[in-house]
Order: sequence, then C-alpha cells, then structure tokens
Amino acid sequence: MAATQRLELRQRQSLVMTPQLQQAIKLLQLSNLELAAEVDREIEQNPLLEREDGGNDTLLEPPAVDQQEAALDPATEPGLDTAFTAAETPSDGAAPDSGAVDHDSGLGEIVAADEGGDSLDRANAEQLPERGDDPLDTDYENVFTHGASWESGGEEAAFSNRGLGSARGDDHDFSLEQRLSDEVSLRQHLSDQLLLEIADPVERAIGAALIDLLDDNGYLPEDLGGLAELLGCPDAIIEETLQKVQRFEPSGIFARSLAECLALQLKERDRYDPAMQALVENLELLAKGDLARLKKLCGVDQEDLADMIGEIKALDPRPALTFDGSVAQPVIPDVLLRPDRKGGWVVELNAETLPRVLVNTDYYAHITTQVRSKKEREYLSERLQSANWLVKALHQRATTILKVSTEIVRQQDAFFQKGVEHMKPLTLRDIASAIEMHESTVSRVTSNKYIATPRGTFELKYFFTASIAGADGTAHSAEAVRHRIKLLIDGESRKKILSDDTIVELLRKDGVDIARRTVAKYREAMRIPSSVQRRREKSASVNQS
Repeated sequence: MAATQRLELRQRQSLVMTPQLQQAIKLLQLSNLELAAEVDREIEQNPLLEREDGGNDTLLEPPAVDQQEAALDPATEPGLDTAFTAAETPSDGAAPDSGAVDHDSGLGEIVAADEGGDSLDRANAEQLPERGDDPLDTDYENVFTHGASWESGGEEAAFSNRGLGSARGDDHDFSLEQRLSDEVSLRQHLSDQLLLEIADPVERAIGAALIDLLDDNGYLPEDLGGLAELLGCPDAIIEETLQKVQRFEPSGIFARSLAECLALQLKERDRYDPAMQALVENLELLAKGDLARLKKLCGVDQEDLADMIGEIKALDPRPALTFDGSVAQPVIPDVLLRPDRKGGWVVELNAETLPRVLVNTDYYAHITTQVRSKKEREYLSERLQSANWLVKALHQRATTILKVSTEIVRQQDAFFQKGVEHMKPLTLRDIASAIEMHESTVSRVTSNKYIATPRGTFELKYFFTASIAGADGTAHSAEAVRHRIKLLIDGESRKKILSDDTIVELLRKDGVDIARRTVAKYREAMRIPSSVQRRREKSASVNQS
C-alpha cells in the first residue's frame, strides 16, 4: 500500500494542566508552614509581590462574608437543628505612621531640649573628648547610666548620651542572645570527654569511631568485628577502649543491648549485685510478668523483687535522648470552630495561617514608564500575570478549605455535641458530592490541615472513618468502635480480664456487628496488649503494691 498524505479532522477530549492550574493544585495540598515557605519563595522571585498593606495595591484578603457564608437552615435540612455560620476573618489594621512621635517614650524631651538653639550634636561635640581619650577622672558609672535626664545638661547629659551610643554602636554585635551558649550535641559532649579522659592517640581514634557508630538511642551495634577490620587493630584494644568510654556521661552510653545499658547504670550506682544481675539478664521474663520464675532465679522474696523492679524502672533505657532532642512543634490550626451564641457552630479560617500577599500596582505603573525594550515589557507582563495568579490561587485555597471544613462540621455535628462515640461514618465522596467538588480536591484539602474545636485540635482526615455494619442495619464509625473497645478494656477488673471474644459479644449486644480479627486489629493499633499480657501486668502490679 502506497503512503499518501491526507487531511483529517478529529475531535477528542483531553485534560490540559496549565501552569496556573498546577500551581493552584500544589498550593491546595500544602500545610500552613509549607505554604509560608512557598509564598516567601515567590515573593523573593517576583518584584511585584509584597506582604505589607498599601494604598492602591491588590491585597489578598480572607474570603468575604458572602463567600464564606456557610449557614444551613434547619428547615431545609431534616434532622439537623444546628445552624452553621462562617464569620469573616479579621484583617490586620494599617501600619502606624513611621513619622509619628511617641511622647510617652521620652523622645519629646529630646526634641524640646533641641529647641533652645544649641543642638545636642554640637553640645556633645564641644563637651566630649575624642574616643579613646577619656580623662582619668571620668565617672564610668555615669557613662553607662541610661536613665540620665536630657534636661540636666552639662557633662551628665553628654556622658549619658555617649553611654547610650556606645551600647548601640560598639556592642550591637554582642547582644545577650549572642552571648548565650549553644546547645551541646551528644557527639560534642562525648568528644570533649574523650579528649579529657583518654590520652593515647590510638584509643582516641577508636573512641571517635565508636562515637560515630552510636544510634539515636545511644547504642552500639552488637558486633564490632567490622570496626577492628576497618581500623586495622586487634579486638582486645577495641574492647579495652569500649570499657573506658562506657564510663562517660550520660550513664549507660555505648551499650550494645538493653541489658548492658541497664547494667552500666546499675554499676555506676553500685547496685549491680548477683541478684540484680540475674534480673537484668532475664528481662524477657520481666516483660512477660513471670514473677515466680524471677524470684527463683534471683533468689529473693516478693518484697525484694518488687524493690529491684522499681530500681529497673527508674533507669534510662535510652540515654542519648537527653541530648539532640527534637523540640515538638505545636500544631497551628488552619480552621477555628467555636459555638455560636444563637446555637450551632461558627467556622472560620485562622487569620494567622493566611499569607497576606499583595500585588504592588503602584510600583508596576512606575516601572512600566521606564521600560525601553520589548524583552523588559514581556518580563514585567509575565511577572504581573504570575503575581495575580498567585493571589487568586491563595484566595481559592482559603475558600475551598472553609467550604470543606464547614461541610465536615455539618456532617459530624453529633461528634462535636456529644463526643467520639457518636461519630458518623464519613468518606471523601460524601463531602465531595455535598459541595460539588472532586474527591481528589477534598483529599488535598484535608491533608495536613487542622481544625481547633472545643474537643481539641484534629486533622481534617480524622473525621473520615470506615463504616461498620450494625445489627439493626445502622452503620457505626470505626473510630467510635475503637473508642468503645478502649472504654471496655479500661473498665475491666483484675479478676475479669476481657478477651477479644468477650469484647465481640459485648459489642454485638450494643448493636455492633464486628469480627474478632477486627477487634484484635483495633486493639493492636491502639497499642493495647492481649488479655494474657494484661492479666500478667495487673498481677505484677498487685504483687508489687
């Protein structure tokens, strides 16, 4: 068949991801911290973007009242007697005038003293010697007196002015914050002890290698044979160096197992006797709660064993955590929920997490008058379009978050009113169909977004739970069922430990049709031990008391 050319007209549908759409999707799934970093990057790259309030600039404000309106009429929603409103997020006030004078701060006295005719600069120039030529009888206590009055005049005012100038000028690089010592890391702390305690260069090299092998808990690998091969030294020298560095602070560091870590701390306290050694070497029996066997191995009675277990619990199984501890960052909610005085809930955006971005149109109008080439005009036009798209995308993101959050609150009204046991099963599709959005959009909005409620701060994903069928045909939330399981286990007595089968029977009496493997899965997810382990732990606690 011969190849020929021909014209064809075809019609098809395709999804085109424009750069603006990609940016909007990207901003939608960012957390508030990631969003702040992204906005900072855009402001750094775009000269037309700013954060401050301006005159004729286009400022990104939170959605207006008509855009944030989320009121629900109970008459139109059967079964709901709660109205939801979204209040307007308060905007920041205008910045104070930079030329205003605060007369209460003492600046008015400076101006008044200068109105007499002779300026302070001229007075200081006449009364003060050159720097470095202070007379021997200079009152240095007066020099560093910041509270001297300007109205007193003479040398007192001059010296006071000079003391303030010295504090602002020469010592500004040595503030109190810069004089504070930095936080010492674990490796630095151990390296300092290594230099003080060990003088032999070979042992120092081995000690430095051991420091590098420590994990986050302060443990070494159980097998150090590879280190001897790497350093090219006998195992005896490594073992000798290890015994020396194991005496470093914090106590228990450089251990190769939990038993060795506890043993090092007990040796430092001079409590590592044969009975305690037997207890440390059989920690698995202590974990199982087999106290009868432990008493036999340690050769002690019930009272002594209880005291020994108390000493073990007082030790630190992770000595390295006292250093290099990561500071827990508080969660900043994106949405705020509060009860309305008229009944219902008020859903509003957190103004602190909304980036206030503006397009500086005044600067754009000024710079366009100085543009000379076509390339410069294209650049400014592209920057202006990019800035406008960013402002629009941020506004759309805020509006979408508010809309999704409002619908979640409406769907989970029973949770906010009565507690977690009344949480309803909810899926992304339920919210998406209610607000007429795609499920992927709802998924992006609820990721890494938090809402502050009277019952605590929750991630928006928390309210989406699976459905468990009930005996009467009603559906139960998986989170509510987990809460019931926890309440049942917390309320069990020492003489009657609830097994998974017993929990299944109790839940079925309450109308929850659940399998035993589901109960076990939920229990393990909440880190609750099995009934056998709970019975041993409660027996051990009673014996110790």
